[in-house]
Amino acid sequence: MAQWTSTVGAAQLARQLQSRQARPPVPGTRKPPAYRALADGVRLLVLEGRVPVAARLPAERELALALSLSRTTVAAAYEALRAEGFLESRRGAGSWTAVPAGNPLPARGLEPLPPESLGSMIDLGCAALPAPEPWLTRSVQGALEELPPYAHTHGDYPAGLPALRRMIADRYTASGIPTMPEQIMVTTGAMGAIDAICHLFAGRGERIAVESPSYANILQLMRETGARLVPVAMEEGLGGWDMNRWRQVLRDAAPRLAYVVADFHNPTGALADEQQRRALVEAARSAGTVLVVDETMSELDLDGGDLPRKVCAFDPAGSTVLTVGSASKAFWAGMRIGWVRAAPDVIRSLVSARAYADMGTPVLEQLAIDWLMRTGGWEQAVTVRREQAKENRDALVRAVRRELPEWEFEVPRGGLTLWVRTGGLSGSRLAVAGERVGVRVPSGPRFGVDGAFEGYVRLPFTVSGAVADEAAQRLAMAAGLVASGAGAGAEAPRTFVA
Repeated sequence: MAQWTSTVGAAQLARQLQSRQARPPVPGTRKPPAYRALADGVRLLVLEGRVPVAARLPAERELALALSLSRTTVAAAYEALRAEGFLESRRGAGSWTAVPAGNPLPARGLEPLPPESLGSMIDLGCAALPAPEPWLTRSVQGALEELPPYAHTHGDYPAGLPALRRMIADRYTASGIPTMPEQIMVTTGAMGAIDAICHLFAGRGERIAVESPSYANILQLMRETGARLVPVAMEEGLGGWDMNRWRQVLRDAAPRLAYVVADFHNPTGALADEQQRRALVEAARSAGTVLVVDETMSELDLDGGDLPRKVCAFDPAGSTVLTVGSASKAFWAGMRIGWVRAAPDVIRSLVSARAYADMGTPVLEQLAIDWLMRTGGWEQAVTVRREQAKENRDALVRAVRRELPEWEFEVPRGGLTLWVRTGGLSGSRLAVAGERVGVRVPSGPRFGVDGAFEGYVRLPFTVSGAVADEAAQRLAMAAGLVASGAGAGAEAPRTFVA
C-alpha cells in the first residue's frame, strides 16, 4: 500500500520553489550547488507546511523539465532529501515527503496554567479570555430560576434541551439559513461535537483532510481516533484556502471527512471569502466528502464590516456541511456548550451514538446559554468580548513589532490569534526558552501534521497594556537565548491548547 496521502504536481512544486528563490539571500552567504539549493527548498516547504508531509512528489524527469534543470540535479536533490529523512521512496509507488525519524516533534498542546502560577508566568498558551461580567453571573442566576421544572425529570437530554435547540435553530434562520430544531444537537463544547462526528463518520484508518496549519486540539483528537490526516496547505498570510489544492486532495485522497475553520481561522486568523466557501462545498459534494465547518470564532469580528455568508448557506439541508458552533470563544471557555447543525437524519445518528459516550450536556449550562440568547445578553456579552479582544490584539501587535521587529505576521480582522514566523528561530526551542524567562507560548509544530511549522509560534490576544509589553519583552529574551544556543532542548509534550 502506498504511504502517500496527496500529490504535488511538477508545475505546482516548481512555482512554490521559485517563489522561495525570489526572496533575497542572506548577506554573506555563498550560493549552494543546484542540487543542494533544490533539496533545501523542498525541505523548507515541508517544514513550513507549504508541501504536506506524505505528499507524493513528481517524478525526477517531470520536475527537471518544470525547473529547467538536468535530471541528474533533481536525482541528487532527491537522494539528499532521502539521506536527511525528508523523503521516502519505494519502487512502483514513487517518492513522498516525510520528516526525519528519531526526532519527535510535539503534537499535543499546552495544559491551562494553574491559577496560582499566573503571578509569575505570562500564559500565551490558551486563546481564551476571562468571563464577561455581569453576563455570566446573570445567566447562571436566570438558569437557576428556570431549573425547577427540569429537576422533576430524569435530566437526560441526549439531543439537548428542546428550548436551546429551538433557540439555536432560530438564530440560523434569522441569518438567512432556514433551520429546524431537528437539525440541531447540543454538545459538550465544540470538541464534544467534533469527537462525535469523527466517531460516526471516520473509523480507524479513514482519511480526514485538514487545513495546514490547523487547531492543535482537533488534530490530536483525530489522531487518537485512528484517522489518517491529510494536510492541505493554506494560502500565504491571510489568503485563506488554496482551492486548487483542496480540489486535488478531495479528488486524489478521497477523504471521508474534511475539517475547516472558515471564520478567523485558528491559528492564522484567515477569513475564507464567499467564493472559496461556495467552491469548497461544491468540491466536497462532488467528492462525497463530509465537510465539518468549525464556527467557534465566527462572532469575533473585531474590525467590523460585511462578512461572507456562513458555509452552510451553500448546503442548507446539511447533508454535506456539518456546522459546529460553541459558546467557548465568543462567551467563555468555562461554559462548555457547543452544537452541531446538520441534516435531521445525521443528527439522529449522532444522538444515537452519543448514548455510548457522554449521554448528554449539563442542563444548567444549557439553560444559561438559552437565557443569554433569549434575553439579548448574548449580543451584549459578545460586544464586550470583541472590544476586549480588539484592544488586546492591538496592544500585542505594537509590543511584538517593537521588541521583535524581525518576526513576521499579518494582523487578522478577527479571531483571537496571531500566527507568527519567528525569523528563522525554532518555535519548539522558543517555547522551552520562554518557560525559563516566564512566558508560555505554543510552538508551530503543534498546529501542523508530522512536524511542519517549526519556524512559527502562535500568540493569542489574551493580554493587554503593560502585560502585553512585558510578554513581548520576555519573548525577545527567549529569542535571544535560542539565537545564542542557550535555549536548546526538547520541548516536553503537554496536553491542551485552547
